[in-house]
Amino acid sequence: MRRLPLLALAALLAALPAVTLPAAAQRPRRVFVSVDMEGIGGIGTPAMTTATGKDYATGRRLMTDEVNAVVAAVLRAGAAQVLVNDSHGDMQNLLHAELDPRVQYVQGSVKPLGMVEGLERGHDAAIFVGYHARAGTADGFLAHTGTGAVKGLWLNDVEVGEGELNALYAGSLGVPVIAVSGDSAFVAQFGASAAALRASAPASVVTKVAMTPQSARLLHPTLVKDSLGAAVARGLAATARPFALPGGGPVRVRLRLADVTTPQILEAIPGVKRVDGYTVTFTAPSMTEAYRMIRLMYKFVVV
Repeated sequence: MRRLPLLALAALLAALPAVTLPAAAQRPRRVFVSVDMEGIGGIGTPAMTTATGKDYATGRRLMTDEVNAVVAAVLRAGAAQVLVNDSHGDMQNLLHAELDPRVQYVQGSVKPLGMVEGLERGHDAAIFVGYHARAGTADGFLAHTGTGAVKGLWLNDVEVGEGELNALYAGSLGVPVIAVSGDSAFVAQFGASAAALRASAPASVVTKVAMTPQSARLLHPTLVKDSLGAAVARGLAATARPFALPGGGPVRVRLRLADVTTPQILEAIPGVKRVDGYTVTFTAPSMTEAYRMIRLMYKFVVV
């Protein structure tokens, strides 16, 4: 008679594995971090963003410290696999040995997807650190899109900068952008784009106030790092909706360049057409193909 309760208990324990947590709770959260340099706090001159410029070493340290603040906040929220992609210039800026040892780091600029290399379907969230406003933004600190060769970029007639382009690529994979940081012009611009493109507004951090295209009013790095940690925590706790390109389906790209020679060269690519001396258009079947072609055009074909 005493063995019956034990058998019942054994049966109950055997059944417990069938009562499982949601899939996202069973595995570490996968987080992708893309980090640019112009929007890092404490960087207030163009020289700090180039290898030959004054105080570039300080810029690298500020950049590394902000990434570590973001990573620490992600890991405080629970187990996570964090992939950090260096997204500035030659994409060899972060001090690798000083990064949190729990992250993996993508370095180098010869990569088809540039700022989003390594971002995959299955990532739970994307975070953009140190970003800037798009080309032509009045008083956006060091505002540009890709390189100085690009004067304007439109996807399905929507003008985008690096932030929106990367967010739309993430959205095509079902990955939401949960937090962003950069100068005041970028944060305002990206927030407006999120609303227009049916995405959730990410938690955002203004790292400095853009005064002119070459100067900024800076906040102390400690304040910026504290704000980044809080923003990441908010972003991870929220229910996020990815960016979505209007119209869906094929992606119509219009790219305006700074010179009249490059568009002539690009027209040799099947499907690419010049619409005026500076502008080319093409249609790609997906965001992945569109992104690869855009990067090829401004990074590797520019004369």
